[in-house]
Amino acid sequence: MSASSVVVGIDVAKSHVDVSVLGAKFDAQRFDNEAEAHSALAAALKPLGVALVVMEATGGYEAALACALQAAGLPVAVVNPRQARDFAKSMGRLAKTDRIDARMLAEFAGVLVRRNDLASFIRPLADAQQQALAAMVTRRRQLVTMMLSERQRLQLAIAVVRPSIEAMIEAIRKQLDDVEAQMVTHVQAHHAELDKLLRSASSIGPVASATLIAELPELGRLNRREIAALVGVAPMANHSGNSKGRRRVQGGRFEIRRVLYMATLTAARHNPAIKAFYDRLKASAKLPKVALVACMRKLLTTLNAMVKTNKPWDKSLHGA
Repeated sequence: MSASSVVVGIDVAKSHVDVSVLGAKFDAQRFDNEAEAHSALAAALKPLGVALVVMEATGGYEAALACALQAAGLPVAVVNPRQARDFAKSMGRLAKTDRIDARMLAEFAGVLVRRNDLASFIRPLADAQQQALAAMVTRRRQLVTMMLSERQRLQLAIAVVRPSIEAMIEAIRKQLDDVEAQMVTHVQAHHAELDKLLRSASSIGPVASATLIAELPELGRLNRREIAALVGVAPMANHSGNSKGRRRVQGGRFEIRRVLYMATLTAARHNPAIKAFYDRLKASAKLPKVALVACMRKLLTTLNAMVKTNKPWDKSLHGA
C-alpha cells in the first residue's frame, strides 16, 4: 500500500478504543476513550497520510473520538455495526475480540476507500451547536418513548397504581415541553436560516426540522440517490436469474426515516405537490405503503435540493 492508501480501523468501547492501521508501520494499540487520549491518537495518525478511518456506531461512545479525529483533518466514517459484522462474516472471520474487530474495520476501510461513493460514508464534522441540538433531539425521543410506555401501562393499571402513573405522565409531559422549547430556542439562535429554508416546505415542522439539522448534516451535500440511500428510502433490487423479487427499502438512518414518515403522512394530505404525487401512484395501483415510501423519497430529495441550492420551497418548481 502507498501512503495514500493508509486506512485505520477503530473498535470503540466505553472505556477504551483499539486501533489497527493498514498500509503504514503502526502497531495495534489501545487508547483510553477520553479527550486527552483522543488528541494523542489524532496526533499519532495525522503524519501517516490516512485515507480513511472507520469505526462502528456504538450508541454515542464513538462521537467524541470521531469529532476529535475530524477536527484534526482525518476522514472518518461511522458505520452501522451490522455492516461491519456482515463484512467480517463474508471474510470468514467468526472470532470476535476488540483487537480482531479493529483489524476487520481497517480491512473494511480498505474496501470503502476504493468506492466512488465514499463521500456518502464520511459524516461532516459536527460543531458544538449541532452536537448540542443532537443531544436535545435524542432526549426528546427518549421522553416520547417513556411517555408511550407509561400510557400503555395506564391502560392496564388497577386503581391503586393509576395516580402514580398519571403523575409520571404529567412529569414527562412537562419535561417534553421544556426540551422542545430548548430545541426551538437553540435552532433560532444557531440554525435560523436553515430552519426557515426547511420549514418553507409544508409538513416540515419544528421537530422535523431540528431532527434533520441535527442528525442529517449530509443534507445538501450529496446527490439525490446518495441521500435517499443514506436515509434508507431507496428501493433495493431483489432479482436473481429469472426470479424478480419485490424491491424493498432497508438500512439507513432509522430515526431520520421515522421523522420523515410522519412528515410525509401530513404532506400527502396538505402539501399539493406530494399529495398529487401520492394520488397518482395510488391511481396506478401502487400499494399505499409503496406510494408513501415513494413520497418520502420525493420529499427528502426535494429538501436536499433546496438546501443544496439555498432556495425555499417553490410551488411552481414542485408541480403544485
